[in-house]
Amino acid sequence: MHEASAQLLSCLPSLRRYARALVGDRNSADDLVQDTLERGWRKLATRQRDGDMRAWLFTIMHNLHIDSYRKPAIATEAIDDDTIFPDAAGDHTQGLQLREMDRALAALPVEQREILLLVALEQMSYEQVAATLDVPIGTVMSRLSRARERLRLALDGRAAVSSLKVVK
Repeated sequence: MHEASAQLLSCLPSLRRYARALVGDRNSADDLVQDTLERGWRKLATRQRDGDMRAWLFTIMHNLHIDSYRKPAIATEAIDDDTIFPDAAGDHTQGLQLREMDRALAALPVEQREILLLVALEQMSYEQVAATLDVPIGTVMSRLSRARERLRLALDGRAAVSSLKVVK
């Protein structure tokens, strides 16, 4: 059991990074990671020993995240969270670019954002993403392609223009 708990803990940085990018704010991400680790710890005995621990935990996190959409939301008040992307050594341009990227990612549909983050941020293969999210590999590829295109358009500043209609 000691080796399994060490493996579980070694996945913590990846879980935190993915949760933060997935849900957007630090507190919700920490809650998601905590819930994921708690469920993973309880179900550790049922995990396939030859399976990838990280992929298994990402599957748990994905399911918990989806379940959170099904529950009624509790009204909360947002706290100013400018510490998400602090300006690096006074470089305001880099801080603005990071905020712009964060907004563009948040604007993606959840299905596309999940896949983009797993492939780009967590460097998972298409097969691992398909297994983690329980979708066909073709779905992973098409959602990833659409996510990349929407992100590119948003960062190029054309997303708002392309959604406008011509009225005569």
